[in-house]
Amino acid sequence: MTGGVCGGFYGVDSWRVQYFQNQHVPDGVVIPIDDATAWELWPAHRWVYNKLLICETQGLPHGPHGTMPPSYPVFSKPIYNLRGMGTGGRAIGNEAAYLANLTPGYLWMPNLRGTHVSTDIALARGRAVWSRQTTGIDGPGGTFDYWAIRAAADPVLEQRLLAWTDAHLPGFSGIVNFETIGGRIIECHLRMAEQWIDLNGEGWLESVVRLYATGEWQLSGRPRDGYSVGCSGVHGVRWSIDRTKAEHVLERADISSLQITFDDDVVPEQHAMPPGGFRLAIINCWDLDAGFAAREALRSMFVPREAATAPLSRQASR
Repeated sequence: MTGGVCGGFYGVDSWRVQYFQNQHVPDGVVIPIDDATAWELWPAHRWVYNKLLICETQGLPHGPHGTMPPSYPVFSKPIYNLRGMGTGGRAIGNEAAYLANLTPGYLWMPNLRGTHVSTDIALARGRAVWSRQTTGIDGPGGTFDYWAIRAAADPVLEQRLLAWTDAHLPGFSGIVNFETIGGRIIECHLRMAEQWIDLNGEGWLESVVRLYATGEWQLSGRPRDGYSVGCSGVHGVRWSIDRTKAEHVLERADISSLQITFDDDVVPEQHAMPPGGFRLAIINCWDLDAGFAAREALRSMFVPREAATAPLSRQASR
């Protein structure tokens, strides 16, 4: 399953059309929302999706499966994966486990420790004009319980990422998203993190359009702390919800938006989800407790369309 087109925004999932449908984009301007669109748009920069090269640019030990790690544990994942880039990743603790799980198209790299941060940086002809960090709070099986979108900058991380963009994306204009663990880049995306666009504040998306159309950036106002809280269920169930009823959570204080993160007419297997859970909904909010309360209200609304009685997971899928 791939995203669609909404005006000049390409690769938009159906549950995120709400963020883009009222934003005008000049004719001929293409703004990538998914990695497949970015891959087509910037052939010269496709190498950033090769996670072997991401390791190489940072001096991190790495290799394709079949080469031997010098020490363990390592982290194993696909070299390329443009849809659900965390899919297939797992830690491997010793040589026997590594040899038993050799997989074509996979790499090994250090099993990094530390805070997992998603950073969006707006580059105007290679110059950073805006950035924002989001911290993921881990759940099991490659999931996150919630994400904290920070108003305050992380100057140490920003400095490291900007040194990387200066060296490897000179002259680039557009939004670049980095996933880092302990300050080390694990993924680079030539598009924005679209999950919490509404929490970037009024006028932000208009500024993005101007950046892609003219190479210039103009944004006023101060950012606020925000949160993106998810709700997930078990795999192997075709979930359903009364979407009109679910929208009542938007009437609660401090709730910004609601995403029901699956298509009713698409089989579950065609949605990109981590092994730890099937993502059902995401609540973007300005107050974390309000987001948790809205999640609890949503839980009872999800029912299996087909026979299954397993309870919902209490963590959010990534």
